[in-house]
Amino acid sequence: MTLRIIGSGFGRTGTTSMKEALTQLGFGPCHHMSEALKDPQTHMPKWRAVFSGEQVDWDEVFAGFEAQVDWPGAHVWPQTMRAFPEAKVIHTERPSDGWWESFNQTIGKFFRMLDDLDLPPEIAELFAVMKGGIMLDNFDDFTDRDSAIATYERNNARVREEVPADRLLVFDVRQGWAPLCEFLDVPVPQEAFPNRFPKREFWELLGGEPEG
Repeated sequence: MTLRIIGSGFGRTGTTSMKEALTQLGFGPCHHMSEALKDPQTHMPKWRAVFSGEQVDWDEVFAGFEAQVDWPGAHVWPQTMRAFPEAKVIHTERPSDGWWESFNQTIGKFFRMLDDLDLPPEIAELFAVMKGGIMLDNFDDFTDRDSAIATYERNNARVREEVPADRLLVFDVRQGWAPLCEFLDVPVPQEAFPNRFPKREFWELLGGEPEG
């Protein structure tokens, strides 16, 4: 099994909806942060190696998956685009202000408070690896609105510049099935496009929203 779909969009751009949509269209299993949470002992060594700058076997990093969306995989799309030259790239986006509001109340808040949260040791270690590899490496300051948006928009622009047009779909999940199915050359399902992962669901996955 090898990656057929690479997701280059930041977290909070509809990546959970995309995970469900791609699985429904036959491009699953789909790698997502939630998969790392389910099995941190398997995923943590792989991502520690990635974020330590070690040379990794990308087939091994994504073993068992046909698609990838969300962080941590979205952080390494330039590498995976080269490692999987036949894979298509789906870049999820939303308006910058909306992205920041969602990010700041979920992922950003979680990583701001990470050191003070009472998490199981394997989960705490997994997220410590992710914080260093994604939040601190990717963002100049993920707690500052203007700085975070600048990083977000810089990634959006880089994807457009570096991914060949015939491999790329820039996608807002509000567009629904039509552009996605056309890009992937699959029939449009009769079921509604999945609309998932509002703020409440994010915090439920992590055991509840902390105060602060």
